[in-house]
Amino acid sequence: MKVRSSYNEAISKYNYTVLVCSGAGCISTNCHAVKDALLNSLKAHGLEQDVVVFETGCIGSCDIGPVMVVSPGETFYTRLKPADIPGIVQSHLIDGKIVENKVFFDRQLMKRVPCLKDIDFFKAQVKIALRNCGAIDHSSLPAYISRDGYLAFAKAVVEMTPESLIDEIKKSGLRGRGGGGFPTGVKWEAGLKAAGSVKYIVCNADEGDPGAFMDRSILEGDPHSIIEGMMIGGYAIGAHKGYVYVRAEYPLAVERLEHAIDQARVAGLLGENILGSAFSFDIEIRIGAGAFVCGEETALMHSIEGKRGEPRQKPPYPCQSGLFAKPTIINNVETYANIAPIVLNGCEWFTQYGTASSKGTKVFALAGNVVNTGLVEVPMGMSLGDILFKIGGGIPKKKEFKAAQTGGPSGGCITKEYLDTPVDYDSLIKLGAIMGSGGLIVMDEDACMVDVARFFMEFVQDESCGKCVPCRTGTKRMLEILERIMRGEGREGDIELLEELGENIRETAICGLGQTAPNPVLSTIKYFRHEYEEHIQDKSCQACRNAQKKLVPKSSPA
Repeated sequence: MKVRSSYNEAISKYNYTVLVCSGAGCISTNCHAVKDALLNSLKAHGLEQDVVVFETGCIGSCDIGPVMVVSPGETFYTRLKPADIPGIVQSHLIDGKIVENKVFFDRQLMKRVPCLKDIDFFKAQVKIALRNCGAIDHSSLPAYISRDGYLAFAKAVVEMTPESLIDEIKKSGLRGRGGGGFPTGVKWEAGLKAAGSVKYIVCNADEGDPGAFMDRSILEGDPHSIIEGMMIGGYAIGAHKGYVYVRAEYPLAVERLEHAIDQARVAGLLGENILGSAFSFDIEIRIGAGAFVCGEETALMHSIEGKRGEPRQKPPYPCQSGLFAKPTIINNVETYANIAPIVLNGCEWFTQYGTASSKGTKVFALAGNVVNTGLVEVPMGMSLGDILFKIGGGIPKKKEFKAAQTGGPSGGCITKEYLDTPVDYDSLIKLGAIMGSGGLIVMDEDACMVDVARFFMEFVQDESCGKCVPCRTGTKRMLEILERIMRGEGREGDIELLEELGENIRETAICGLGQTAPNPVLSTIKYFRHEYEEHIQDKSCQACRNAQKKLVPKSSPA
């Protein structure tokens, strides 16, 4: 409480707070040059005592960076360049007038909307996992504490037994956000009941789906929320050691998480007898080489142990014999980010969001042919159409929506006939898709669905660990058929052969990744069989022909 009061008192002395987004998207568009220009301009005007500047995590609007938010007022400036900053400092921070031509431009309404809370992209969102991303200094422990950080852990170890804590998580209905949707409380209960004095809790940050960057953004923008979630999980199951398994392609996430872990250790929030309790806990980061299969929990554990990242048969399940042959509980980044708010606010608060079987919110990474790309967090059960058109802004260039791929290479396509489908675990499974970790790739009328299937199968085949024949050989045969069809060499019976191969792989592959590998092919055949038939009979489909026409330059006038 003292840290929170001290931090809030220090911040209240400033007239303005400026949050400069330093998520990976904004870094790629040179946000640090914008921040440097801001600091230089403030210094030139002698405003260091009036304006405080922080780097924050991903705000979500990744296609219009660099961005920054000026408070009070939450004025949202976009597409910034260092040359824009002196004018904003003079007009907004000195004269008190918003620079209208640099605030957010709504491409649907065709007008500028200055305030963050009035922008459609943000209005329909409910941020729980992303509650601090874009709202606080990602590198500051006091900033995290000022927003009730580590208060949930204190409540858990002081007021709750492991049993009552797990009961709260079970009542919340929280399901694992890594793809399978297994109830988190049930998994933790199995970990608590597992025999043995040594147990482990693991955070799966091996986010490998093409177009997905939810977990990375949370690690970069709010690393302490993951530490706190793991600490609470460790207390619940009786684990004193945690591992975060993160891919090497996320160096910024690793750097910021390492910094947060060091801060927590110095503050006594990690280590022996935390907060004067009998509970001790520490966290270690393990960096993976980027193999997609290491997102599967048994392959992930093998990689942590220094072995080849290959899955194994279950049972035994990780809660019985996992990491180093000890009981182990594994959840993904977004799951842990939900834990502290549930413990702090209660299960009833969490269950106000979502559907009967899918509680809370879900983070999605919108990518592809959609106006507003980036990160969004919405209540479970919001329709796909609302996500794509109310939040995503619809399809660019007035083109028609064709399909959305959910769940990455393990998922499936959803067509325009199902835009009213509530996005939750069970509804997506009924359509032949899955929630996955939250990648949502949008495709317009020009997308060839056979080529989409070929792309995902190429990815899966390349990433297969090769341990089992169905995945190693079956996906290769499916890819060969798809490539042959795309070359105009398709044969009658190829569609049926793809279906037969896909069903066999589903039934016989060792791990979940192999079992779901045929999903993109089977779902595109289900909804776009005519495009496969066109490729076999006419050597191309209408979408391919339309795309080819657009590549041909128009003749210049004589």
